[in-house]
Amino acid sequence: MADHNQLGKDGELIAFMILQRDNYNILHTNWKYKKAEVDIIAEKDDFLIFIEVKTRGNTKYGKPSDAIDKQKIALYKDAVEGYLEQYPCELEIRFDVISIIIGKDETEIEHISNAF
Repeated sequence: MADHNQLGKDGELIAFMILQRDNYNILHTNWKYKKAEVDIIAEKDDFLIFIEVKTRGNTKYGKPSDAIDKQKIALYKDAVEGYLEQYPCELEIRFDVISIIIGKDETEIEHISNAF
């Protein structure tokens, strides 16, 4: 497995543990719909939350969250429609991003609620 793939998996595990610690109810991880993959789907405080986890080893090319473009957002919104067809729900929808930089000496984590 390429190093960047492992970095991404490590970031998703960190995000998962943080969300559990913060009392999110994790419903699905790595949920796929057509061309989209939602890293984490969770519930908290009357919200159904679709969470994108972006991880990098440094900020040489910007913050991890900078990698989320219009195409990714469109795929996520399409995935929401597919998810709600399979799992009807009355909760309000929210899109979050968890941005993680796993550095040599420290890890930086930013949870952006209602990111898009």
